Amino acid sequence: MRSNVTGGSTHMATKKATKKSAVKKSTKKAATKKSSTKKSSAKKTATKKVASKKTASKKSSAKTSGRKYSPSAGKQVKTEMHEMHEGKLKSGRSGKKVTNPKQAIAIGLSEARKKGAKVPPNPNE
Repeated sequence: MRSNVTGGSTHMATKKATKKSAVKKSTKKAATKKSSTKKSSAKKTATKKVASKKTASKKSSAKTSGRKYSPSAGKQVKTEMHEMHEGKLKSGRSGKKVTNPKQAIAIGLSEARKKGAKVPPNPNE
């Protein structure tokens, strides 16, 4: 029984040794790649700064637009979730019982869109 234990440990030692040699090889390759990309890194940082300025202006305009979903849309989703928990919510054509909360939210938002509430457009359509 002891021979199995020692045999297994030597096997593990060889695996670790091969992993270490593989890691050393990959770090050498990465080091050579880094030296060649140092010249272009200065150019990349300059473009990133410009891009961050553009996104900052977009964020400020998004705050002024207000809510993404109207309060009436939230109420509609709340009622659909309540119906789902009671077991009364049914899906469209098939009429099967809805058990997934995400599906209940989708139904609530869809009905809010039909009523004309402020809801972003469906990304799937």
